[in-house]
Amino acid sequence: MNFNKSQQEAILHKDGPMLVLAGPGSGKTAVITQRTLNLIEEHHVNPANILVITFTRAAAQEMKHRFLRLAGKEKSHVTFGTFHAVFFMVLKYAYHFESSNIVTEEQRYQFMREIISYHHLEYQDENEFIGEILGEISKVKNERIPLDHFYSSHCGEEIFRKIYTAYVRRLQQNRLIDFDDMLTYTYELFRQRPDILSAWQKKYQYILIDEFQDINQIQYDIMRMLAKPADNLFIVGDDDQSIYRFRGSKPEIMLQFTKVYPKAKVVTLDVNYRCTPAVVEASRRLISHNEERFKKTITAHRREQDPVRFFLFEDERQENTFLIDEIEKARAEGIPLSQIAVLFRTNVQPRLLMEQMLSRNMAFRTKDRIPNVYEHWIAKDFFAYIRIAQGSDKRADFLSIMNKPKRYIGRDSLCEPHVAFDEWIRMYDEQPWIAERIEQLWHDTRVLNTLSPYAAINFIRRGIGYDDYIADYADYRNVNKDDLYDVADEILSNAKGYRTLEEWYTHIENYKKELEELAKRGNSNEDAVVLATLHSSKGLEFEKVFLIDVNEGITPYKKAVLQPDMEEERRLFYVGMTRAKRSLTLCSVKTLHNKKVELSRFLKEAGAESLPKE
Repeated sequence: MNFNKSQQEAILHKDGPMLVLAGPGSGKTAVITQRTLNLIEEHHVNPANILVITFTRAAAQEMKHRFLRLAGKEKSHVTFGTFHAVFFMVLKYAYHFESSNIVTEEQRYQFMREIISYHHLEYQDENEFIGEILGEISKVKNERIPLDHFYSSHCGEEIFRKIYTAYVRRLQQNRLIDFDDMLTYTYELFRQRPDILSAWQKKYQYILIDEFQDINQIQYDIMRMLAKPADNLFIVGDDDQSIYRFRGSKPEIMLQFTKVYPKAKVVTLDVNYRCTPAVVEASRRLISHNEERFKKTITAHRREQDPVRFFLFEDERQENTFLIDEIEKARAEGIPLSQIAVLFRTNVQPRLLMEQMLSRNMAFRTKDRIPNVYEHWIAKDFFAYIRIAQGSDKRADFLSIMNKPKRYIGRDSLCEPHVAFDEWIRMYDEQPWIAERIEQLWHDTRVLNTLSPYAAINFIRRGIGYDDYIADYADYRNVNKDDLYDVADEILSNAKGYRTLEEWYTHIENYKKELEELAKRGNSNEDAVVLATLHSSKGLEFEKVFLIDVNEGITPYKKAVLQPDMEEERRLFYVGMTRAKRSLTLCSVKTLHNKKVELSRFLKEAGAESLPKE
């Protein structure tokens, strides 16, 4: 294999720290594997003294396979692994841990269910709430935040501290550790036991780290300890592709590497072998608007002149029809479906597209779990209202909506499995103001039964006052009400195309079955269009890439207000753009879920607004 000048400089480096700035499609994996081989063959480094770290198990396995194809099995003693795998290996030797000591996701959720049940916390979606709290527990551990200095976004600070303490106690009582403990335990072990640290320093004399831009503080602190005294730390990454701040990654660690290691050499892999000149130029213009970055000039190796395309659509249905037509056209031209990707900012965006693809029998596979909007608790509340309107007398339906919005009705008023409005009203003879609210609910459900799906959802939200409940709930749970309104808007928008509730319910049932079939098949269908979030697309490449809903509030995401957040959004869009090998198409809409939306600022920054909208 022929290497360019900057690649050769990185490969031939032997001792001391080195920072390799590796842009998209710059051949960084080849550089890492070749440099590892060079250490062994040219400098006679023992393979067992080399540690290569990547961020995912799949990437570690791929790196190992590529190295062994290059070097042969006799050099198989090089360690390839993730941070967690390497740190767990350290803990196995120190504390005799086994894989059975790693808490499973199922166990974590069960512990949390028991803990939050004990504290009688109110929430709408149990798994969502537990996931949010576990994420905050992870943040506290990873960032070593004193518990009394952390303020939860999902429950009161005092209750969070009790949950955190109870969760940690559960792990300790069962001699279990989670993935965050692997980091914190290793950090404390190395600090408290210099003899153990010294043994591992002698073991790993050369350390190579891939995707360094995604490292967090505790991982970096451990690596700095491990690399001493020689500091043979070879880090490879792209500050322009740092997209995991929400998980605790710190792009500034990479930016300050040469301050921590003043003698570090810096090499930029400045040739993009993946993308066309148009994609390289558009992505360069975009990312140049970030201030906190290494300045670099990337050139394209390819010479094809395919332009970056931009299309503006009336709404998401028109956008989706265009996408499916374009994909059909590409397939007719001989491009495999697996070489076509539709990328989006959040995992709720492709739901309508998936419905339309299913109706057109187009094969697709998803890189993310796409939640079924009809299984969201808001949808379940809407359907409970509609069932009552259609004559349901089930206690469960009444319980789910009786105080949405607040009517001050007590649960103990619904003791029987079946509910009759007239009897229910009589129970509140001595509290006429509550009886009036139940009478109003009865009247509203009779109106509801006369409406089309779209009008029914609209009436529940604005006529009955469900939107007021959403606002109250968001305030109580300290969550963004706009996120919940977005769910309600999507359900409302989806209902628009159906004349009767029966017609809509049939569609919902068919859609649910299709999603279940898709989940059963998994991603076994190789010849299928790839649907992926921008985060999940990282490290992948495709002949044709479509970036959809390039609008303000979507990308950049509405929660990005501060400069570091906006720069992260820009990096994320940059990652999406640079997945395209030959063809990149940017798509925006004028309205989303019946609301007007603005074009994304990223279009102008990339120079795409001036392209023909065709």
